[in-house]
Amino acid sequence: MEIPVVPRIGALVLATTAFYGYVGQMVPQNEVQPPAEILIRADLTTPEMVEIGRDITQGKGLCRTCHTIGQTGALRFPDLDGVAVRAQTRVPGLSEVEYFAQSLYEPDRFVVPGFNPGMPTINRPPIGLTDQEILCVIAYLQSLGGTPTVTLQTAHNYYTPPAAAPPAQGTAPGVPPAQGATPGAAPPVAAPPAPGTAPAGVPPAQGATPGSAPAPAAGTVTP
Repeated sequence: MEIPVVPRIGALVLATTAFYGYVGQMVPQNEVQPPAEILIRADLTTPEMVEIGRDITQGKGLCRTCHTIGQTGALRFPDLDGVAVRAQTRVPGLSEVEYFAQSLYEPDRFVVPGFNPGMPTINRPPIGLTDQEILCVIAYLQSLGGTPTVTLQTAHNYYTPPAAAPPAQGTAPGVPPAQGATPGAAPPVAAPPAPGTAPAGVPPAQGATPGSAPAPAAGTVTP
């Protein structure tokens, strides 16, 4: 007995759907969450920056999507194991910190031989790391074979930490406020002398009563 064409097509569609559904269930399912917000305190120590930098490379920075640590063979991007040592002499004229900064802000400016360009600029969308987060990443990269030295006050060719805040308006730089004065307030203005009194700093005439009108000069006519 020959089965009609329409039922055969329907059975083929059902079998194909069931097969690919089964294969799809065999693939491990990983739940991807938005990266956790990272607090960069102004008083972070270098060891704390290393820890934060590690978290950024594994999360928000997406560094471990392409980079490996301690693997060899056919790799998509260079392995980061011992990268702090190689960074010291990778590009002539660039220090370790400057090389890391260039690799993060301008990744295509120097491409390690044997690899293709393709790393995104991580201070721009969609990654969009801040300058402080990048300093933490540099601290972590320094720890991979070296000794971290950067702080949040470290400057490089792509970032200069903000300068100290200017003094409050109305105060002179380097001059402490008078005792009891409110910082930023204008200095007190001396009251004018009372009528009939001599200006401050001028002693009264001998025999004169304080607060009395001055005696007329000789030869003048009193009205």
